[in-house]
Amino acid sequence: MAPFISFEGIDGSGKTTQIKLLEEYLKSRGLPVIVAREPGGTEVGESIRQVLLHSRNTALRPLSELLLYYASRHQNLYQKILPALEAGCWVLCDRYVDASMAYQGYGRGVDLSLIDQLSQMVINQHMPDLTVLIDMEPALGVSRAKERNRHDSIDEGRFERESLEFYERVRQGYLKIAQDDPHRVRVVNGDQPIETLHRKIVSLLKVLKIES
Repeated sequence: MAPFISFEGIDGSGKTTQIKLLEEYLKSRGLPVIVAREPGGTEVGESIRQVLLHSRNTALRPLSELLLYYASRHQNLYQKILPALEAGCWVLCDRYVDASMAYQGYGRGVDLSLIDQLSQMVINQHMPDLTVLIDMEPALGVSRAKERNRHDSIDEGRFERESLEFYERVRQGYLKIAQDDPHRVRVVNGDQPIETLHRKIVSLLKVLKIES
């Protein structure tokens, strides 16, 4: 199958920008590529996304939140991601299974072993070939995310209301995931010029022999 690359990081870390740049780079080399996102990616997933991210849904409990993410993920994986990979198309995914471990596990305090069990059941070992973790100080990331959402016509600001302490737990969770799986998860510094970061990500493809 074609390469599967996920992008992770706290809100405002610049994932979406880097995914777009990598998509353009791959297409310039004549490679077929699609972009997926979580939550979302499918009609069902986009409906779930509205529930998860709308700022009015403040009563959503951590376990309910986790299960909704996995419902969206399962639909996205089997309806969009796997068919694309099997057809020889690169997949760039804006968040995947690591996000649940970082946000609902380390951030919300949901039992990590439960999240592991859900992952085994829902994604059935379908892990990315490479995960790019864009690391950033929470204060900077949240500031960027709030500024972005101020100019967005769609309300997806529920997580931006969380404390910096929450985002620090999420960040440390991500770094622990990277420490435990250093071959798949590569950490890059998000606080650098956009083009510099893009070149770093492209270099990861070559180092890991994903792209020559």
